[in-house]
Amino acid sequence: MIKKPELILPGGDLPRTKIALDFGADAVYVGLNKYSLRKGEVRFDIHEIGEAIEYAHSLGKKIYVTFNIFAHNEHLKGIEKDMKEIATLNPDAFIMADIGVIQIAKRIAPKVPIHISTQANTTNIEDVRFWRSIGAKRVVLARELTLKEIAEIHKAAPEIELEVFTHGSMCIAYSGRCLLSNYMTSRHSNLGDCAQPCRWNYRVAQVSNDKFQVLNRNSKLKNESKFKIQNSKFFLEESQRPGEYFEIEEMETGTNIMSSKDLCTIEYIDKMIGAGVTGFKIEGRNKTDYYLAATTIAYREAINLAIKKKYTPKEKNRLKKELGKIAHRNYTTGFLFGDAKKGETYQGRSPIEIYRYIGIVKEEKGKKERLHTIIVKNKIRKNMDVEILTPGGLKKDKILRIFDQGFETNEINPGRENQAADIILSKNHKKDSILRAK
Repeated sequence: MIKKPELILPGGDLPRTKIALDFGADAVYVGLNKYSLRKGEVRFDIHEIGEAIEYAHSLGKKIYVTFNIFAHNEHLKGIEKDMKEIATLNPDAFIMADIGVIQIAKRIAPKVPIHISTQANTTNIEDVRFWRSIGAKRVVLARELTLKEIAEIHKAAPEIELEVFTHGSMCIAYSGRCLLSNYMTSRHSNLGDCAQPCRWNYRVAQVSNDKFQVLNRNSKLKNESKFKIQNSKFFLEESQRPGEYFEIEEMETGTNIMSSKDLCTIEYIDKMIGAGVTGFKIEGRNKTDYYLAATTIAYREAINLAIKKKYTPKEKNRLKKELGKIAHRNYTTGFLFGDAKKGETYQGRSPIEIYRYIGIVKEEKGKKERLHTIIVKNKIRKNMDVEILTPGGLKKDKILRIFDQGFETNEINPGRENQAADIILSKNHKKDSILRAK
């Protein structure tokens, strides 16, 4: 019997956590930045984690707290102290990968369920049985598993919950265990401080017989002799670091210093439920509240339709188009149906952005006048057609009038931090409704 699956969203701070919960997430994963693998984007203190837990529980939903760094000796006392305090707030699980950190949790917070992080690289049945034997309730499987392998694990260990990443950025390293950031910037990726060098722009350089040559599209490398190529060394030079060369050790399949496409499995939610997935996890603690709202709406609907056996090809296509409206790299299903294919890398660092996030409603000021105070995120123009994301779904509207500090204007651009403006729409929309436009 497959348990009803959860939709699990990232929470980089308290406001974004509330957005995810309000828009349909069953659970949100949060954490203190010093113990999270998105250190720079996580803005929680222990008091705010308590607020998040209280808010989620008031809605009948859950908060999972991450302690998923690979800890060194210097981290252990702090982890024990903070974990003990957070345990008193009644979190719904701790997410961990480091066996030492798991031992601390079992000793000081035995009542808090243990979820095994994807960073633990769980790829097979015996891995899952081991985690179950030490008390884990759920395992977040490695992203490298196929649908067939997930189904095999569920069949062999049906009593443990299986969670998978279903959408978001992909790391080029195995389950995120990457050392590029450490090597190039001294920022430790496995302590949450990754600089994402896999997204940077590189060019290839060749050194042959002590002669240096930058290769480009016009280089006649293919016409050179095999001897010359075999006796050459090749290097990458990152565009912002001229003169720093990183040797490429290239195998038949090429080099792995490259940027992956984004994961998107929206079309296969029904198959994943059938394989035994009980938790669908979206990546993105550094993403905007707009990203959270848009992905939550789409995947919430997909899961609900799949459970009701109403997830038709037409619905799948519609929801995938919706996800195409948010900023993203080209989409891939990753390893779900076998090894990632040639061409699964994304050329360039900037994402595809069809719609722009232009504002979020912070106050509904006058129902009769349909007046709303919004925080301005991008340029807004009078008579602009907008789509509005709400917990009740997607709506269409038009901006009829704009007021900046009391003065009417035809357009407004973001300038000040948290810059507010008043706008009149043709309909009323509740607080935290999100506006986007082409």
